[in-house]
Amino acid sequence: MRRIALALILLLPAAALAQPAPQALPVGVVTVSRHPVNPGSDFVGRVEAMQKVDLRARVTGFLESVDFKEGGLVKEGDTLFHLESAPFVAAQLQARGALLQAQGQLANATGQLQRAQELLRSSAGSVSTRDDRQAAQQSAQGAVIIADADLRMATINLDYTTITAPISGRIGRTAVTKGNVVSPQSGALATIVSPDPIYLTFPVSERDLLQIRREGARAATAASLVVRLHFADGSAYDQVGHIDFLDVSVDRGTDTMMVRAQVPNPKGELIDGQFVRVRVEGTEPEQAVLVPQAALLTDQQGLYVFVVVDGHAAIRRLKTGADVGRDVVVEQGLADGEQVVVEGLMSLRVGAPVLASPAKGI
Repeated sequence: MRRIALALILLLPAAALAQPAPQALPVGVVTVSRHPVNPGSDFVGRVEAMQKVDLRARVTGFLESVDFKEGGLVKEGDTLFHLESAPFVAAQLQARGALLQAQGQLANATGQLQRAQELLRSSAGSVSTRDDRQAAQQSAQGAVIIADADLRMATINLDYTTITAPISGRIGRTAVTKGNVVSPQSGALATIVSPDPIYLTFPVSERDLLQIRREGARAATAASLVVRLHFADGSAYDQVGHIDFLDVSVDRGTDTMMVRAQVPNPKGELIDGQFVRVRVEGTEPEQAVLVPQAALLTDQQGLYVFVVVDGHAAIRRLKTGADVGRDVVVEQGLADGEQVVVEGLMSLRVGAPVLASPAKGI
């Protein structure tokens, strides 16, 4: 029986003994090429007004009027609050009267001193009398200086009953209303912020700072690095800013350094205290190989992608750079023209035959 079975096997055609060829897996690919990109670094920043003033009462008095519209624009010098001025007008008049009295006493003391000096020269007066008159004149001079200072202070306090805008900008809501007593201890009555331009501050790590400086070196022929903003909903701000300040020390608690940019804000879209996403990039685009982030895979050795070589799957180990939208910059590992697999990755293995076609979702 064994000899018969062996004879039958030998009689079978060779095609019946061959293993079936593995079926090619359909995959979606993209052909990589170089594109102009602006690599950069992303951060979270806070909007800060270039000028911000808390308005405070500098004297105590009843608030007679609030002379602005909350949330509106005010100009430097505009009257914003007015305190009851009558007591301060009276204090100014009293100080002016005291000054006139002191000036009269000084004139009288000066005349008395002159007569004492004349009598002393004719030997009809004494030295002690002359000295007394001289001391009286100096005392009267001191009284005039004090009275003049009191008048100046009364005038200053009277001026303080009118609170004006020290800067131009947008004013917030008032913390007090007409009829209330306000004083230096009342806190901020309202706040003015300058709307345009505006500052943007964001902390950067030492590594990110080195990247920014490298970008700055590459952008040396252009105006400077540019700062682009995105709001919380992902929408882009239509103005770009420029870095104008790097802090002089590193925060030891966070190991970061504060960077500041100046950004135009002509429409008032940026609000003091607002958080935004910040991207710092160079002004001169670079040619770089891009690959979709959907194609990236990772294992213990790092990042890699599948490529199609002679109808079979192969891998390429990558060194990547900055993200550019849904793509990532490839610094090492891929060359122009290679076909990278982005669809059908789940069952793909190295060396597997593939049937490549352009990816639809990329």
